[in-house]
Amino acid sequence: MAQYEQVLTSVDRVISRMRALDAVLPAGDGVAVFNRVYLAVTRAVDRRIDAGRFADTRAAIALDVRFAERYLAAVDAVFQERRPPACWRPLFQFRRHPGVRPLQFALAGINAHIGHDLALAVVDTCRTLSCEPVDLEDEFDRVGDLLVSMEERIREELTPGPELLRIADPLTHLVGAWSLERARDAAWTTARALWALRRLPDVAGEFTERLDTAVGFAGRMLLTPLPD
Repeated sequence: MAQYEQVLTSVDRVISRMRALDAVLPAGDGVAVFNRVYLAVTRAVDRRIDAGRFADTRAAIALDVRFAERYLAAVDAVFQERRPPACWRPLFQFRRHPGVRPLQFALAGINAHIGHDLALAVVDTCRTLSCEPVDLEDEFDRVGDLLVSMEERIREELTPGPELLRIADPLTHLVGAWSLERARDAAWTTARALWALRRLPDVAGEFTERLDTAVGFAGRMLLTPLPD
């Protein structure tokens, strides 16, 4: 019960940390753009937890917290002048670039968080709760469905200009090459693979490192500066 209460408290803690970041980061900062998106998603998940929309509330809370902690750890690394994971480096490197648009910042952050952090958060949660990935599948799917449902809204809100101009905009073609739903499906497969490799730490470590690099490469492509 003590561990469960600690996890419950941590939900409020991660939301508070995101709010604090939102208060101090300049509005146009690329990290601030992603942070606002992620804060909205986390609040939505929290409301659904409070409404009893998850079959296993304890698992949903633990996954939500472990997931958020991965992002917050990357932020802490940068603030403390340490290198964040490779998947996060493009966002921090290009966060003030005038040729990168808000939608690119949002999707680059989502790419890092879903493509890399989500799989590791599933493994973290399995260790915390002493369970198997299959025990978290319902919670994983419900959180993933919420993220996918919000993706279209994020694209609409952060894509400038009327519909006819968007079709010809290079931004439309750039971000159209990336899919949150495909990234979520890949994260589930990756989580299962990492869990299967948990007794082979050298192999798991190499697998994770290559995943980190690959996701970082995709993030760098999403942040390609575009003409006005």
